[in-house]
Amino acid sequence: MARTDVTALADRPVDELSGGQRQRVWIAMALAQETDLLLLDEPTTYLDISHQVEVLDLVRRLNHERGRTVVAVLHDLNQAARYADRLVAMKAGRVVAEGPPGDVVTAELVRELFGLESVVVADPVTGGPLVVPGSPWAAGVGAG
Repeated sequence: MARTDVTALADRPVDELSGGQRQRVWIAMALAQETDLLLLDEPTTYLDISHQVEVLDLVRRLNHERGRTVVAVLHDLNQAARYADRLVAMKAGRVVAEGPPGDVVTAELVRELFGLESVVVADPVTGGPLVVPGSPWAAGVGAG
C-alpha cells in the first residue's frame, strides 16, 4: 500500500474511492500477491499525470530491481515507449510490429494503427521515441 501511496485509504471501502484512488488500490492488491509475473491492463487509467508516472516508475523498478516480469496493456504510445523494454503493437487482434521501442514506434506505425499523421522525435528525457501527433490545422492547412 505504501508503494502505491494508498495507506491512508486502508479503512475505506473500494466503492467509495475516486477512479484514480481505486486504480492505485487495485495495483496495490496485485503487488501484494508477490508474484513473479505482473499482468496490468491500462494501469494508468483514471490517474492524473503525476500518479501515472509514479505507477509506471514503480512497475519499472519492480521489473529491473526485483526481476518481476511485467506485461502491460497501454494505449498511450509515449508511455509505452518510455517504460517498456519491448513493445507489441496490435491491430484487429493481430501483431503488426514487435521489438524495442526505438524499432517499433515510427510515424508509419502510428499511421497504420491509428490513421494519424505524426512525427516521431527523440524524447528529450530518455532519448527513446516520442510521438508528436500531426494535424492539418497545426500547419495552417484548411484554416481561413
